[in-house]
Amino acid sequence: MDIVELDQALITLVEKKMELGRLSYADTSYDEVEEELHDLEDAFVDKYGDYLESIFEGVHDKHCPDSDVLLPTAYLANKYLKTGQKDNGSFDYDVANYQEGVVVDSDFYDIARLVLIPNPARIVLFAKDGNHREDVWVVQ
Repeated sequence: MDIVELDQALITLVEKKMELGRLSYADTSYDEVEEELHDLEDAFVDKYGDYLESIFEGVHDKHCPDSDVLLPTAYLANKYLKTGQKDNGSFDYDVANYQEGVVVDSDFYDIARLVLIPNPARIVLFAKDGNHREDVWVVQ
């Protein structure tokens, strides 16, 4: 698996979601950008879906075994933030708040969520109303 390519594809998805999030439904380009996002999501699942689903299966087994594994794109946040810039010029990303991602059943927390974040590609578990945050997988 080319992890650099995976991370770049994830960044492209996140950037497109951020672009769509800046548009109102009335914007003339909204439908076009939304269609581009869906095409990117489909291509992402076609290329990286099996790999990421196996990663999510391991995460689910350890942290939320009673929850079903979904397509990797389901774990994308609705809103991402650029939180800084790396030496190579790429951006650091995070989610807008702890209520992003997929709600999962956890033996350890009343409410837990998993979210996929790029650069580096990682799965973050949020729980306890955002007071617990844990990288449960980071691409290597």
